[in-house]
Amino acid sequence: MPEPSRIDARGPRFAASITAVLLLVATVLALVGISTRRGAVNFPAAGGVAVSPDMWALPAASFTERVSDPGFLLLLIVALLFVWGVAWPRTAPWGALYRRIVQPRLAPPTEFEDPRPPRFAQGVGLFVTAVGLLLHLAGVPWALPIAAAMAFVAAFLNAAFGLCLGCQLYLVLQRAGLVGRRGPAAA
Repeated sequence: MPEPSRIDARGPRFAASITAVLLLVATVLALVGISTRRGAVNFPAAGGVAVSPDMWALPAASFTERVSDPGFLLLLIVALLFVWGVAWPRTAPWGALYRRIVQPRLAPPTEFEDPRPPRFAQGVGLFVTAVGLLLHLAGVPWALPIAAAMAFVAAFLNAAFGLCLGCQLYLVLQRAGLVGRRGPAAA
């Protein structure tokens, strides 16, 4: 199915609202999880050796313990939703929910936008969350909550104020000739 030339501008803000809530929960879970823990923690997978009070717990944790951290799991789900939004934007869950349930109950849209900047913003969100997930798996303390918090701030700004940071980045890169096509109106 070809991508529409214009989309209802309220749709991406709706998706950003749900994403912001998920990212806020992921940030809180990451902050109370293994990623920020220090001190004498006994990991059975680490041979039952207690971690020194001066060390971070994450590097001593096994791969399974890192993957089973609730903050990691929720941020992984969010990252997979970003993948879905980038690869198949017409079927992404929040957009489909908006078009089927929310949009019919609203007045007809008066503001439309190019779908490429919001799709690019999904890719930026994917990049930020993927870096946090990979660094967490590599044993870097604080990477997971920082990545989740950065993505939350961007989603919150879009949801609350209509300021899409990824969309703004797309427009800057478009002006520089690095992404998208420059139309006659842009010249």
